[in-house]
Amino acid sequence: MNLRVGFIGGGNMAEAFIGTFINGQILLPSQVIVSDVSEERIRYLSEKFGVKVSLKNIDVVTNCDVLFLAVKPQVLPSVLREISPVVSPAQILVSMAAGFPIRKIEEFVGDDKKVVRIMPNILVKVGHGVTAYCDNLRLLDEERRTVKELLSQTGRVVDIDEKLFDAVTAVSGSSPAFFFVLIEAMCDGAVRLGLPRDKAKELVVETLIGSSIMAREENPSLLKDSVTSPAGTTIEGIAKLEEKGFRSSLIEALKSSFERSKEISKLIEEL
Repeated sequence: MNLRVGFIGGGNMAEAFIGTFINGQILLPSQVIVSDVSEERIRYLSEKFGVKVSLKNIDVVTNCDVLFLAVKPQVLPSVLREISPVVSPAQILVSMAAGFPIRKIEEFVGDDKKVVRIMPNILVKVGHGVTAYCDNLRLLDEERRTVKELLSQTGRVVDIDEKLFDAVTAVSGSSPAFFFVLIEAMCDGAVRLGLPRDKAKELVVETLIGSSIMAREENPSLLKDSVTSPAGTTIEGIAKLEEKGFRSSLIEALKSSFERSKEISKLIEEL
């Protein structure tokens, strides 16, 4: 892909994207430039991936076609103020800042700029991420395809109306942590039953992977019924889950994450 890609912010999510782009050979290290406030961090990224680095955000902006804004929401306003004089209408800005709407970005850089908003999750690090996508409709069709091709290297890309991004934050952004808690709890339960922890983890993780693959193609409710025999072991386990509020706890966890995302979005509106 004949494209220069820049990252302002060299944190975990930026590293995940850079690693996927370069290890997947969609970009050469020479096509990527990263800036960060930490000299130690950019040195690490340079040594690990061979990418170009700088302590100056302006260096990134002037040497890229697609610019990923990979900083925290509270930092983004100062970054946008800094780079707005040099951002070109020909460039594509891709923001992954939670709660920060496209309209707010346009207030800083101008409404003639091409802006994409994404909400990835940490699973992009292993190439199985889910990234919600929307843009301000200033991109050409070819440009939109190019950005989505880049993003698809990290997993699935889903077009989502921007007004639903707070829900996306809860459902795909926060939920990997919920699954990790589930895995940890099931491993603890397996150890309690006498299984060695390494075997417990293997059984739990592989079962979850297989279940996810099946659920992608079929109705989860029907799949659950197919495993549940009358008066069997599975229905006893499900009954206990219901007794302990497992289903409602998950629903409430998503709701709480959603409400916190809405709170963050309101705070950003005041910036």
